[in-house]
Amino acid sequence: MATETLKSDTGAGGTSVIRRVLLDNGALSALVVLLVAMSLLSGDFLTTQNLLNVGVQAAVTAILAFGVTFVIVSAGIDLSVGSVAALSATVLAWSATSAGVPVVLAVLLAIVTGIACGFVNGALISYGKLPPFIATLAMLSIARGLSLVISQGSPIAFPDSVSRLGDTLGGWLPVPVLVMIAMGLLTALILGRTFIGRSMYAIGGNEEAARLSGLRVKRQKIVIYALSGLFAAVAGIVLASRLVSAQPQAAQGYELDAIAAVVIGGASLAGGVGKASGTLIGALILAVLRNGLNLLSVSAFWQQVVIGVVIALAVLLDTLRRRAGSGAASSAGTAPGAPGSGRRGALRFAGAALAVAVVVGGVSYLNSGSSGGAKKVGMSLSTLNNPFFVQMKEGAQAEAEKAGIDLTVTDAQNDASQQANQLQNFTSSGVSSIIVNPVDSDAVGPGVRSANQADIPVIAADRGVNKADTATLVASDNVAGGKLAADALADRLGGKGSIVILQGTAGTSASRERGAGFAEGLKAHPGIKVVAKQPADFDRTKGLDVMTNLIQSHPDITGVFAENDEMALGAVKALGGKAGKSVSVVGFDGTPDGLKAVGAGTLYASVAQQPSELGRIAVRNAVKAAKGDTVEKTVKVPVKVVTRENVADFS
Repeated sequence: MATETLKSDTGAGGTSVIRRVLLDNGALSALVVLLVAMSLLSGDFLTTQNLLNVGVQAAVTAILAFGVTFVIVSAGIDLSVGSVAALSATVLAWSATSAGVPVVLAVLLAIVTGIACGFVNGALISYGKLPPFIATLAMLSIARGLSLVISQGSPIAFPDSVSRLGDTLGGWLPVPVLVMIAMGLLTALILGRTFIGRSMYAIGGNEEAARLSGLRVKRQKIVIYALSGLFAAVAGIVLASRLVSAQPQAAQGYELDAIAAVVIGGASLAGGVGKASGTLIGALILAVLRNGLNLLSVSAFWQQVVIGVVIALAVLLDTLRRRAGSGAASSAGTAPGAPGSGRRGALRFAGAALAVAVVVGGVSYLNSGSSGGAKKVGMSLSTLNNPFFVQMKEGAQAEAEKAGIDLTVTDAQNDASQQANQLQNFTSSGVSSIIVNPVDSDAVGPGVRSANQADIPVIAADRGVNKADTATLVASDNVAGGKLAADALADRLGGKGSIVILQGTAGTSASRERGAGFAEGLKAHPGIKVVAKQPADFDRTKGLDVMTNLIQSHPDITGVFAENDEMALGAVKALGGKAGKSVSVVGFDGTPDGLKAVGAGTLYASVAQQPSELGRIAVRNAVKAAKGDTVEKTVKVPVKVVTRENVADFS
């Protein structure tokens, strides 16, 4: 009897190990379901190269999240890690290039910068009595602003020796993955084997009890936030190494991804709970989602919906597991691990797994539109939050449909690192050719070089690519367009007047080129005086706010140049009755709303780029290049100044 019981128990234990592991780790369960779902839905997902891509794409978020884990375990929050990462990378690049500091010292200076930002956060929270949310929100703005001040809003080339952190070992093992693993092991060591790690759990569990037990809570918090800053600095260096440049606007929104990874991994925002392995799994879930949805050709807009839903389901699964565990433990009739409890847990897991599979599979089915043997072309746009690029996408899709091409369009959201990930995904999925509209011409270089190595032709659209080979560049001449805008505004003002300039997103090549062209064009009109320049990030709302502020300090201006139509329309709104009368506004892009304003007379002119035609030409050249046909090295789409006299020709 004893032998039979032992055999029975051993057999039951052996068959339930996997189930127990999955049920006791909600995030791991969600990751397994996603891996299985993506493998079934895409034949390109479960390949060695693509899995390495997932690791690289998870690396920066994971490293940031490891630092945030310390903060969340201690019942805090850190919203500044993305900006601190950008600042640290900018300090390294600037000190190693412009300041001539030795690279080793520049790296140390970058790390010290991250630690210093964390130290300030901890001091403000511990001794300044500021809530963590407010203190780190302030640091988010300060660090981002300092990054822009140091770089003057432009990317800074990264030292070659440090850029190796973004390369591979032996031609296949990505260094960012190794750094991620090393930082994860360090996180696990700190949390599990050090005094400060135990202090984090004690403070997060009950801060007052920790203080009464003799812990110097204030000092410990400073150390905790300094550690978060250290990890942010490392993440920033790894990110800049991948992009071969320090981008002052890099890692925007990464703090939210980092917090999401920690919470998905099982940590509690109330504090006292969290571990390094869970955080790593959370970061991998986010990376798998973005990678898989790219491979499945899911619409860039739907991707955001799917990611939000799956994150919610992953956390819900973990919450249900915890409730089931506590309920079983407190129940007199059902002990943890009892048959009834296990069946209920398994049913919950199966339900959550089915929900995840249905969401991913359903959206991919509704949005894929693939056609069996059709050639696959990938297109990465810098942003779809701008009518110009939406028109470019529509023109490209119309041409692809006409040619029977399977076109996948992704939205980089003005994030150079996200665009690098998208290019990696296209390359590993074996597309016939790639069209890229760079966020930044330098940062996109490594991704294009990877495509070059895979013999995949790349077409640059609207902006060129530096330090990599492209089959062709299909673009409007932004510099020439800027000059045309200067001439048009000067003619309207009779060669005399005071104007303001609304600049685009700092660091983007479009803003630099249009601004440079406009400045060059103004040299021929010395009577025009620029009294103010302010960035409004290519956004209509920001254009409205910035213009409203500028009117207060410069009420007598007679002209405005905005580096795109969206900002120009914001300026028109701010000017009210002055627009088109006492103040002439010139925009750029020739968007539908911009042309309507030109026709109405509130916008004097817009430099029209014909984005739909640009998208169509890009697809035509992508198809030719994929077939091995000869394509022109540069294809210029004409730009024209649109005024009220000729707007009907464009509308």
